[in-house]
Amino acid sequence: MSLNIEKIRSDFPILERETRPGVRVTYLDSTATSQKPIQVIQAMDDFYRKSNANIHRGVHTLAEESTSLYEGARERIAKFINAASAREIIYTRNTTESINLVAHSWARANLKLGDLVILTEMEHHSNLVPWHMLQMERSIELEFIPVTNDGLLDLDVYKSLLARTPKLVSFTHMSNVLGTINPAAEIIRLAHEAGAVVLVDGRRQFLI
Repeated sequence: MSLNIEKIRSDFPILERETRPGVRVTYLDSTATSQKPIQVIQAMDDFYRKSNANIHRGVHTLAEESTSLYEGARERIAKFINAASAREIIYTRNTTESINLVAHSWARANLKLGDLVILTEMEHHSNLVPWHMLQMERSIELEFIPVTNDGLLDLDVYKSLLARTPKLVSFTHMSNVLGTINPAAEIIRLAHEAGAVVLVDGRRQFLI
């Protein structure tokens, strides 16, 4: 399925800016800071103009309205990703914070001496540092799926590592260095068959 790049660009006002005469912005740093489409900008503007208040902490009109909008967004996201419940949706500021939340909560509650965590050699440092810290703290084991000369994950090695019954498999969906899009569905299926929990670093790099 082809993408209409001009139509996508038209949703982002900042991409209409010219860095010099006749040269429009091409933005490649979405993982660090994503640009906002006009729909998001308008929704944020509308919220701050009409409903801005603390959520879950007040009973006045604005607080109740803000809470309703906040939880309504959670329910729509849950429906969009086919989550079993809106309670499964946890807001964080970014993917790095999400990974650290998993490492500091689920991992500390469930991983112990000798437990195996499988990562890949193409991970962003935010999906490496938390696990190295946990390795120093809990003496868990870390193993890495190697990258082939073609820039792909070696799934044969991955399958051999799964035979060691890892507790967690954590991998990037798309390498921010190589641009490789990993076969997430297959990696997840194999991990689940081996009894492992899976964390996917789902941030993407966009070229628009």
